[in-house]
Amino acid sequence: MKYEQPLFRPPSEAYSLILQVTVGCSHNRCTFCAMYKKKKYRVKTLEEVQADIAWARARYGSVSRVFLADGDALAMATEELVAVVREVKSAFPGVERISIYGGPTNILAKSEEELAAVRAAGVSLVYFGIESGDDTVLRETNKGVTAKEMVAAGRKARAAGFALSATVILGLGGRQRWREHALGTAEVASAINPEYLAALTLMVHPGTVLAREIESGRFELLSPRESLAEMKLLIENLQVEDCVFRSNHASNYYPVGGVLPRDRERMLGALAMAMADPRLLKHEAFRGF
Repeated sequence: MKYEQPLFRPPSEAYSLILQVTVGCSHNRCTFCAMYKKKKYRVKTLEEVQADIAWARARYGSVSRVFLADGDALAMATEELVAVVREVKSAFPGVERISIYGGPTNILAKSEEELAAVRAAGVSLVYFGIESGDDTVLRETNKGVTAKEMVAAGRKARAAGFALSATVILGLGGRQRWREHALGTAEVASAINPEYLAALTLMVHPGTVLAREIESGRFELLSPRESLAEMKLLIENLQVEDCVFRSNHASNYYPVGGVLPRDRERMLGALAMAMADPRLLKHEAFRGF
C-alpha cells in the first residue's frame, strides 16, 4: 500500500482498511489544523487506487470496513468517487461499511443527485466536522461556511441517506467566546441531529495561525475545568434524538458518553463530579490528537 504521509483516520476506523484516494485536504485553510499543511491536495488516479486495492486484496483477502482518506475525499468528482467505490465493492464483496470525510463546502457543492449516487454506490457513513456553530468562531477559524450553511450541509447529507458522525471542538472559541461557541454549536448540532456526535478538545499545533494568535495574546485557551464547563453547557442545550455522544477522544480531559437525550442527566452528573475534583482529569502530558 503506497501511502503519502502523514495519514489520518477517525478513531472509530482503527480496524478499517484505509484507502487513500485523495492526498491532503481540499480546503486546508482552518487556522487550528496542521494535519495536511505539508501536502498539496490532489486526487489519485483510478490506476493508483486500483493498485492499492489489489495489494490489500492479496494481503488481507477480505475486509469488513473501508475508510476513504485523505482529508475530504468527497471533494472528488462524483463519477470518480463512484468508480472508486465500485472497485472497492468488487474487490471486497463482503464489505459492510465504506466511510469518508465530508466537509461542508464539498457537500454543498454537490447536487442532491450526486450525493444520492455516492450513497447508492456504497458509501454509508460521512464524518462531518461541525467544529463550531458560532459564526464568529467559524469566520475567525477560516472554516469556510456560516452556521446556516453548516446546518444546510449536514441536513443535505442526511437527506441523501448518509449516517453522520459529527465532531465539535471544545475550546475553539477561547475564553472570549466560550459561551457563544457552546450555545451556537448546540444549536447547529441539534438542527442537523446526527447519529453520532463527538466532542474533541482543542489541541494547539506549532506553526498554525492559532498558535501565533495565542503567542500574541489574541486568543486565550480554556483551562481544563473551563473546558468541562463548556461541554456541560453544550450537553445541556443539545436537542437531538437517539444521538450517540462521546468525549472519549485522546484530546479530552475527561470522558463522558451516552445516548441523548436519554443519558443527559447521568453525563451532566459525571461532569459535575469531574469539575469538583481535578484529580479525575487527564494530565496535559497525556493528551493527544
